[in-house]
Amino acid sequence: MGHERVLLSEGSSLTARETVTVLGSRGVGVEVASAIGRPLASFSVWCQAVRKVPAPGCDPVGYLHAVDALLASGRYRALLATHEQAWLLAAGRRYLPHASGWLAVAGASAFEQVQSKIAFAGVCDELGIPQPAWHEVHCEADLDRIGYPVWVKAAYSTAGRGVVRAGTRAEALSAWRVLRSDGAAVMVQAPARGTYRQVAALFDHGRLIAAACSERIGLGAGGSAAARLSVSDPAAVDVVSRLGRRLAWHGGLTCDYFAEGPGRNMFIECNPRTTEPGNAAAAGVNLPMLTIALATGGRLPRTPLIARAGVRTRSTMALALGAAEQRGSRRAVLGSLGRALGCRPPLQRSREVLTPVGRDPLSLAPALAVVGTLLARPRTVTALADGAVSAYAVTPRTIDRLRH
Repeated sequence: MGHERVLLSEGSSLTARETVTVLGSRGVGVEVASAIGRPLASFSVWCQAVRKVPAPGCDPVGYLHAVDALLASGRYRALLATHEQAWLLAAGRRYLPHASGWLAVAGASAFEQVQSKIAFAGVCDELGIPQPAWHEVHCEADLDRIGYPVWVKAAYSTAGRGVVRAGTRAEALSAWRVLRSDGAAVMVQAPARGTYRQVAALFDHGRLIAAACSERIGLGAGGSAAARLSVSDPAAVDVVSRLGRRLAWHGGLTCDYFAEGPGRNMFIECNPRTTEPGNAAAAGVNLPMLTIALATGGRLPRTPLIARAGVRTRSTMALALGAAEQRGSRRAVLGSLGRALGCRPPLQRSREVLTPVGRDPLSLAPALAVVGTLLARPRTVTALADGAVSAYAVTPRTIDRLRH
């Protein structure tokens, strides 16, 4: 595989950065398409080039044409959709005449059923997938349908944005007014109890190829999992398998859920793509490598490959961002760094998957820059996170531009 080279759809997300590590450490050359010159994923000995493209959220057609031109060059074995560009690549396939045999994403109609939180909740009801009570908000009275506290959610959002916890009706009303200000649909959903988990899966036109379940053991920005413990959860794998069959899904699919007890899970969200693959790879399921095989007609396992339990991974820089967001103090940031670098509980025996400095010394540069900024001004975490999101976000308006 050492001679192979792949193109990532963006380079600013944590998923892109982890994908570079997972692929690069296996000898696969990586380049990233990016609207900015030095995205996070570029600070790696394994990133061979950054290819400048228009911002997908601002100029989706220009982005697709640029990506197609890169594929036409013959430089790449595959194109991997590392974030919301998966939706854009699915909706804009007519702009990608050279993508056949390079890309594994589901059809646009399948994306429409899970990209929206409201649509996904409807599919869960249809399939009998357990989820907290929910209701779409059409008027102020609908805010009271679930009771309080309640989560107020925009139908489309990413990285924890567009989701607000409201303890009172006044807070819910304020959140609804903000979230619907640009015409977005909004839902309310009851809080779920238990431990936050994700199940990441890969499908070949509805057939489950591989799955990996992980539990959050360290908090990142926006409530994300900055440290993970791989777990065995056959019930969650069964749910995502049913979902993939129902949608005839092709490519990566990740579901967020809360584990209330053995076999008792409440599903809250779907990410129609592979997210942060470092823990799964450490636990024996290399989703990026399998995605390359899926996209190119390579060899795939005959029976689903399931990640082993008990593997701990961490993303030290993401833990620092989470500490700054949650606590807003230098002490909190330093404390998170101490626990991560010292591998103190719950991070004992954990492996660094975001910035593995020992194997990838260039990854130290963004880590030092981010940590230095947070120590100087912890409250800048919102600006740092928003800057990264803006580089890769795709919205319904982005997709609408392809249709007109």
